[in-house]
Amino acid sequence: MSPKNQRTEERFSNHQFGNQGDEDYEFTSPDSSSTHLLAGYDDPDDTIASERGISEPSSGQQWVPRPFARVYQATSAWVRGPQPPEIQRIEPFFARTQTAPLRLLDLYVPKKDHRVLLLLAFYLCWILAFVGVLYQSAKSGRIEDYGTPTQIGCIASYWNPGNGCGLDGNNCRPFSNGSFAFRCPANCASSMVLNPRAVGAQEIVYQPLVIGGPKNADLGNEQPIYRGDSFLCQAAIHAGIVTNKKGGCGVATLTGEHSAFSSSKQNSIQSVGFDPSFPLSFSFVPESSSKCVDLRWPLLAVSVIFTTILSLFTTSPAVFFYSVFVGIFFHVGLGSDPPTLSDYYSILSIIIGRFLPAAFVSFVLYRYCIRRQLEGLNAQFEKSILWLGGCWVGALNNYTFIHIPISRLTPHDVNQQPGAKAALAIIITTLLVIAAGQIYFLRLEGRLPRNLVLYISFLVGIAVLVALPGLDLRIHHYILALLLLPGTAIQTRPSLLYQGILVGLFINGIARWGFDSLLQTPAMLLGDGQLNSLLPTIATPLLTSNNITFAWSAPPYPYDGISILVNDVERYRGYEGYDANTLTWERRKADEKEYFRFGYMTGSAAGDYTKAGTWGLDGSWTPMIPGPSR
Repeated sequence: MSPKNQRTEERFSNHQFGNQGDEDYEFTSPDSSSTHLLAGYDDPDDTIASERGISEPSSGQQWVPRPFARVYQATSAWVRGPQPPEIQRIEPFFARTQTAPLRLLDLYVPKKDHRVLLLLAFYLCWILAFVGVLYQSAKSGRIEDYGTPTQIGCIASYWNPGNGCGLDGNNCRPFSNGSFAFRCPANCASSMVLNPRAVGAQEIVYQPLVIGGPKNADLGNEQPIYRGDSFLCQAAIHAGIVTNKKGGCGVATLTGEHSAFSSSKQNSIQSVGFDPSFPLSFSFVPESSSKCVDLRWPLLAVSVIFTTILSLFTTSPAVFFYSVFVGIFFHVGLGSDPPTLSDYYSILSIIIGRFLPAAFVSFVLYRYCIRRQLEGLNAQFEKSILWLGGCWVGALNNYTFIHIPISRLTPHDVNQQPGAKAALAIIITTLLVIAAGQIYFLRLEGRLPRNLVLYISFLVGIAVLVALPGLDLRIHHYILALLLLPGTAIQTRPSLLYQGILVGLFINGIARWGFDSLLQTPAMLLGDGQLNSLLPTIATPLLTSNNITFAWSAPPYPYDGISILVNDVERYRGYEGYDANTLTWERRKADEKEYFRFGYMTGSAAGDYTKAGTWGLDGSWTPMIPGPSR
């Protein structure tokens, strides 16, 4: 007998006969409900743990307290999920109805070669219909006596803020005797000023920039007058020249200096009032609006119809995804949310440049996220409603999410924009609920450990980026889509919807804005916002009946000059060593208040200005309140 067999027999013998000399074991009858207990391990919890498959710590882990080790092992066992894994598959509701398009295709086009030809013909029809509507939209709308309108963006204006138009506004001339035929896109009413903008003593933010308009609701034959820095398309909507839903064309005419810009609300846009004179104003030529409209809605109908047909009649994940991706990408870039450029040739050039890297990213997304969800899926109607419908919702986020009061996901905007904090809290709560559901299904499939490692690496990477000095982290919506898409690679109905929305957000982000950087400098995030630069200290002015005299100290380094805005127009530039540090200003019109703002300059570039000080009609001076303005 070998030594191994001999030891086995001895152990069996000791158990069989209850060896009295060995006190390391306790023997009970096989009929007893008691359990064999090893000496030194007589805790009943050990037996329960053993029955549940939870092993004791190895000798190298004995320094870990037993409760912590058990919690770790239990957590590890839960994260690994059930064995064998439960792979999720969608069993279509009303399967016969949902597979009807596939049976129809099998009946009439059974051969693969014929299906390829049919798909190519389908693509050709799609391209022709899309280009036809786009061409009609681009070429229509010629205005008699004014020619073909120029495409402009929603925030185009005649005047630049601050001292952007130079001394006395000379860089923005002419002020009068000019006309301009323009074409506005749809949905311009939703554009807003994202940083505080001074209008006299007022500051506006997170609202349209329209100054002036009709003096009363019954306009009659009088044409509304708008201040020159108003957003032209929003002023046209306010005046009824174009519509927010369809956009349109019109002719603006420069009307020179004007005062008493009245405040009114028309066509869902609230304008701002401003009493003093402004050198540049404009109105609209009566009946100048032509039949030109933004055909993005007919274009949307074309794209939705063709993508839906494709979704219903194909089961190939690759054909479905790449066709939809390309179609929606060019729809967003050329139709629903194009870059702000003056002609379609420039837009097309930009979109093609953005499409090439986006196509590579789409391949990676398909390889690791999309294919796993769409393979073997024959729930044609559910796929079309949930995945494709969600994709359109994400791609049209300039319409679908426009009422969420978060213009930019930056700490400044979240703190300043009304309702942003509550909206962000709701969004985070919703994402956490969704994440809990996705974790549950990933665990069932046994893929939770791998995804946890991936998302922990994401969080570590984000933490490193946040810690970089001199740069701010900005999560654009295309980046948010890339971060969340791996968690949707499960074939469940909620995942179909989530993945579609995220793919749509990625498409819109790249087609509209390009691959904007994840890290941006504070200046890039500020845009035309306040710089928090040093402000001049102005002594109490000397007042007479018709003039006012200001004095200030020499500009500190690195500034070399001072700029003074009067009624939001730069009226004085003085440089150290060339000009005196005083200004005597004579009132221009006896019946108008005047607003003064002061800012340091470096060369011709101005920093922040002070808030407005007011020289009243009675000759009194209301000093500036603390803080900057732009």
